[in-house]
Amino acid sequence: MADRATTPPARVEEVVSPGGIRAYLVTERSIPFLSLALHFQAGAVYDPPERAGLAYMTAGLLDEGAGPYASQAFRRELEDNAIRLAFDADLDGFTATLKTLTATREHAFELLRLALLEPRFDPEPVERIRAQILAELRRRESDPDYVSSRAWFARAFAGHGYGRPVRGTPDSIARIARNELLAVARERLARSELSIGVAGDIGPEELASLLDRTFQGLPDRASKPVVTATEPALGETIVVPMPIPQSIVTFGRTGIPRNDPDYYAATIANYILGGGGFSSRLMEEVREKRGLAYSVYSYLHEARLAPLWLGAVATSNERVAQSIAIVREEVAKLASGEVEERELVDAKTYLTGSFPLRLSTNDQIARMLLGMMVHGLGRRFLEERNGLIEAVGREDLARACRRLYAGELLITVAGRPEGLASTS
Repeated sequence: MADRATTPPARVEEVVSPGGIRAYLVTERSIPFLSLALHFQAGAVYDPPERAGLAYMTAGLLDEGAGPYASQAFRRELEDNAIRLAFDADLDGFTATLKTLTATREHAFELLRLALLEPRFDPEPVERIRAQILAELRRRESDPDYVSSRAWFARAFAGHGYGRPVRGTPDSIARIARNELLAVARERLARSELSIGVAGDIGPEELASLLDRTFQGLPDRASKPVVTATEPALGETIVVPMPIPQSIVTFGRTGIPRNDPDYYAATIANYILGGGGFSSRLMEEVREKRGLAYSVYSYLHEARLAPLWLGAVATSNERVAQSIAIVREEVAKLASGEVEERELVDAKTYLTGSFPLRLSTNDQIARMLLGMMVHGLGRRFLEERNGLIEAVGREDLARACRRLYAGELLITVAGRPEGLASTS
């Protein structure tokens, strides 16, 4: 996809179709294609406990046959018309991306409509996708990054939907039936749960017409269980034994919500601690000064029902305990307000300067517009975002650091760390 200039698009329009379907749009006429990203609030957190992976498996099958097209015929329609259509599911969301040339966009939107409203779930693709997921799960059982992360979420959210694996387990995937896949498509994917971002060669009136034709047939309201907000259980260290020479450590605690006034200060705080690559404190202390690990990082995880701050470090078994001790020390320093003015200035410079680079293609812009709608940021966010970063002062940063970093961590380790044992 073609690059844009490294400045945010100047105009975001809110399109409301005659049928009431909303989307954020950036029109770009210079190249004859468009990108669409959509999100339903219908992800894995709504899967029944005994059917973990149901949303993920459904997403894997929506482009495997719909309406009059069996699986191979549907795939040929996409390929022959240079249309890219993909579905996915994560903890909160059920998502899709669509990329199409202007010349084939009517057909592309029709294929999207069929996938959402008339999925076939024929026996052959159901069993093929089931087999692919089971193979993926078997592979992940030996992946220490996955094992460590999975252990973290399972302990942090025991008894809650966030504690179950998005991709399911071999037992749960094996039990999923066709009628359950159909129920996800028919009951969860509703207009009330839908957010849309579009960027490219299309105007508001053209998009409004396509929105109604594509999505008007969805149910007005979703039928799904009520899942309440929660907080992670903290304060433990859990070791999952694996016969590997290098352990993977996942660490984290409660984060700050995306719509919280302190979110932008939290973004800066995370950049300083572990989100700034070689500029971050963790990289400096763990890798550069001591050579304990090749990689150490952290990030804000914008889970809707439990925002998190998470990080990871990979290090040799004999250095795990020392690496964790340094992570704890640096977290405690920030929690107590030990931040230099230079760190604040450097973080702002990077976060504002790099932002336009995240908007260099229609795909990226469509995803950004979608995030703006999902999180309720308003259509002027692209214009205002850097100003919100620049407005963060020392007191704001100190407050966000206390909220993010004061208190216990939950730590999980996949490997054979020397001198470290589970505390639970």
